[in-house]
Amino acid sequence: MQAVVCHGPEDYRFEEVPVPVPGPGEALIRVEAVGICASDLKCYHGAAKFWGDENRPAWAETDVIPGHEFTGEVVALDEEARRRWGVDVGDRVVAEQIVPCGECRYCRRGEYWMCGPHDMFGFKRRTPGAMAEYMVFSPASLVHRISKDLPPAHAAFAEPLSCSLHAVERARISFDDVVVVAGCGPIGLGMIAGAAAKSPARVVALDMAPEKLDLAIKCGATDIVNIAEHDPVEFVRSITDGYGADVYLEGTGHPSAVLQGLNVLRKLGTYVEYGVFGSEVTVDWSIISDDKELDVRGAHLGPHCWPAAIRMLESGALPLDEICTHQLPLARFQDGLDLVARGTESIKVSLIP
Repeated sequence: MQAVVCHGPEDYRFEEVPVPVPGPGEALIRVEAVGICASDLKCYHGAAKFWGDENRPAWAETDVIPGHEFTGEVVALDEEARRRWGVDVGDRVVAEQIVPCGECRYCRRGEYWMCGPHDMFGFKRRTPGAMAEYMVFSPASLVHRISKDLPPAHAAFAEPLSCSLHAVERARISFDDVVVVAGCGPIGLGMIAGAAAKSPARVVALDMAPEKLDLAIKCGATDIVNIAEHDPVEFVRSITDGYGADVYLEGTGHPSAVLQGLNVLRKLGTYVEYGVFGSEVTVDWSIISDDKELDVRGAHLGPHCWPAAIRMLESGALPLDEICTHQLPLARFQDGLDLVARGTESIKVSLIP
């Protein structure tokens, strides 16, 4: 089969490799689409170069097929796998990014998304990813069925959307809240849709691209602010009697968005971080403690949010034709990575094997 193989930072190659053979309790999947995200870009460049810090190890092992946002069709599985996942040959499926060990402290406590070994599709040799014609789901994989009525690139959007919804869950949004979402890329737009589904008082979207702000309205934002033209802190204070936002969801990975969030929040507000950063961030922590006593929360992966993400995709609630902007043949993986790196021409880029 044809596949993209990582041989090191900035050394991804389009190659012929053997079709994987599923073992007991596993399933062979014909990949229909695989998305490219900021984490893929970080791995492509190598974490050390990406961060400008040689002490940071590379994220992905070599000789690995990348790709962790995917959908595909089941082409072979045994009875054990059929019973475990409730799927059969011909079903379209997605799987969560992480393949938990089931044995570490986090897995034993039900916190599988923080699994100690942290095997994830597309990052380690024992869990090859989806930038290939076929892939295998191991017995520990977390598998969900998804409608065949969706275009493949739309179905593969289940992964980033589940991540967005997890960030929303971490925020514990209430009906009276004013929620601010920084960034209207794939993660930010999903945050907007998830936050709007909680029915808060306002959902304010921040970005510098007018076309992305237009999409934010379609995803459920009540207000949009082009931060290249207007001060978001002043705007939020103008709609909150001077207090500030209740919740700030950060989905850009830009260092300036961190201080922006700390400033836009009211006292006792909640900050949720999901962005993939390309450099370290320094802020005055007294804003978090002495000034405002903020709740600052991280968010990682999309635990327990996949069923909701799939329902949202299947319902047609999101303008997926406008979010999933580019679908390229697998052989054009480099063009896809470059599109994501530039960030000005695309929102969600997918490869179609």
